[in-house]
Amino acid sequence: MEVRGYLHQIHPVLPVWDVVEALDFYVNRLGFRIAFADDAKNPKYAGVIKDAIEIHLQWHDAKEWEVEIDRPMLRIVTQNIESLFREYGEKDIFNPHTLLRETAWGTKEFAFYDPFKNGLTFYTDV
Repeated sequence: MEVRGYLHQIHPVLPVWDVVEALDFYVNRLGFRIAFADDAKNPKYAGVIKDAIEIHLQWHDAKEWEVEIDRPMLRIVTQNIESLFREYGEKDIFNPHTLLRETAWGTKEFAFYDPFKNGLTFYTDV
């Protein structure tokens, strides 16, 4: 019997115009840790880890971004979402409209953008 392929992780790559600034945001504001960077002083590609997820950050020239809202949106499955919402709320990350809400599709979630307009939605099934 042939063993079939199995997908078990995904490491999305988010475009950023300043990898150092992105690392600062993800590490000091969102509580990730640096997994790797291609250069210690001026990285162009780096990865961050928190709990069981890993996100990669890749430099892109901001001049190449024609439409500011044409950015990736990640949906991150979360445990203890109320605690995470409180933790991030204390770090001045949210805009005034960020809410923890229950959706019509059966989740409880909140969302915001990183400094590079990449969307981050944290959610749990209810």
